[in-house]
Amino acid sequence: MSGSLYIVSAPSGAGKTSLVSKLIQKDSRIVVSVSSTTRGIRPGEEDGVNYHFLTKEAFDEQIKQGDFLEHAEVFDNYYGTSKSAVDKQLASGKDVILEIDWQGAEQVRKLMPDAISIFILPPSKEELLKRLNSRGTDSQEIIDRRMQDAVSEMSHYNEFDYIVINNNFDIALKELHSIFEANRLLKDKQVVAHKNMIAALLDSE
Repeated sequence: MSGSLYIVSAPSGAGKTSLVSKLIQKDSRIVVSVSSTTRGIRPGEEDGVNYHFLTKEAFDEQIKQGDFLEHAEVFDNYYGTSKSAVDKQLASGKDVILEIDWQGAEQVRKLMPDAISIFILPPSKEELLKRLNSRGTDSQEIIDRRMQDAVSEMSHYNEFDYIVINNNFDIALKELHSIFEANRLLKDKQVVAHKNMIAALLDSE
């Protein structure tokens, strides 16, 4: 049985990366899609693990072939999600997560309308600002910009199927996982997964 495609989006500082990281540790049936990029490989990164590192020419060729579910240019580098790579993971029975922003989510929905989308929100602006400040690596100017971007990003919450509020991490993780668990119990999926058992249960002989 093939897996399901999930889109997980959130403003910077909402805790999306931490939640998704813990989720895939908790459930081996869930994987995160590896994006493609034209930026150079950084120390400690591995091709095919952190990103699929491509030349600009190879990236352009995949665009021409229509292989990207979504792609965008960020600071003179290109990033994208390969449809063929995602399809391969889904065919193996894995649930696949795309960690992308609302614009990428919009692109993916057009090509894969069955994708399940989840938006993660912080409990308040004050808490979000506290989390951004706690990193201790960004200047006040960058933090202010991130807050402005976060408000803009959060205004698109209504385009998503589910909302998870990350106030308490453990509760948010449980709620996020429950979305995956409930989707696996949908009738159509259960009928496929347990076809023989159901047939035996209904056998009148």
